Amino acid sequence: ELEDQYSPSRWSPRLDRDTIIDAHLAVTAAGTERARASTHTSLHVPYGSGDGEKLDIYLPTDPCGTFPVLVYIHGGYWQCLSKDESGFAAPPLVSQGVAVVAVGYDTAPKGHMDTMVLQVRRSLAFLVEQYPGIRGIYLCGHSAGAHLAAMVLSTDWTEFRVVPDIKGTVLVSGVYDLEPILHTYVNDALKMSREVAQRNSPMRHVALVVPAACEVLVAVAQHDSPEFRRQSQEYSQALRAAGWSVSLLDLAGVDHFDIIEKLSEDSYVLTQVGRRTDQVG
Repeated sequence: ELEDQYSPSRWSPRLDRDTIIDAHLAVTAAGTERARASTHTSLHVPYGSGDGEKLDIYLPTDPCGTFPVLVYIHGGYWQCLSKDESGFAAPPLVSQGVAVVAVGYDTAPKGHMDTMVLQVRRSLAFLVEQYPGIRGIYLCGHSAGAHLAAMVLSTDWTEFRVVPDIKGTVLVSGVYDLEPILHTYVNDALKMSREVAQRNSPMRHVALVVPAACEVLVAVAQHDSPEFRRQSQEYSQALRAAGWSVSLLDLAGVDHFDIIEKLSEDSYVLTQVGRRTDQVG
């Protein structure tokens, strides 16, 4: 039962489980190719010395002065996908003056959970240090990427010498308590111990010092599994109880995959949220 609950491909009414992941890869890769062809980019920018520690940056047409940045953290259950399929959301945002950054990190089995969390945190510190024109950072993570984005919210930034101005976070179909993962096939590649899972579970590390300007949107799909839906509800409740400004958005008619694929569409509700960064930034 737990294996089923943590297998998003089993819950979509659109496509069967054998084809939906391939379809998702095709959609995001094609969208990223279009974004790279149509926007001003700085690709494979190293934020560290590791092979996977690179960023793809999609810049507004006229990036003079200051501009907000949406940092996108890809999913793939911490073991597949990459920044190279993560630029598909850029065109509608870049056209509104928002820079988009796709974060690369070392996925399993090469990457350990502690390492991935640290890499994403370091990528934000690097952005702040290298791009003084940034006017507010907005995080967006999907699935495993939502988990990593949520871990960013619990960061003690004192060791990083900078404090990113995170004004908003959009967490899409994420996992916020890793303990159930220990008992599924997902952990075969991750090889997490209970201690590692607990240390890297956002549910267990909700920061009590709340950034005044940071709004969190927790989005979940109608056709996500009951466990994914439960995790989103409970994490949003935990944030709210700690004093965070948080909204839970339950999106009808989408599954675990097209809930994020539609970010390439100008009229999609989550795209509209991203575009509002230009007004509130």
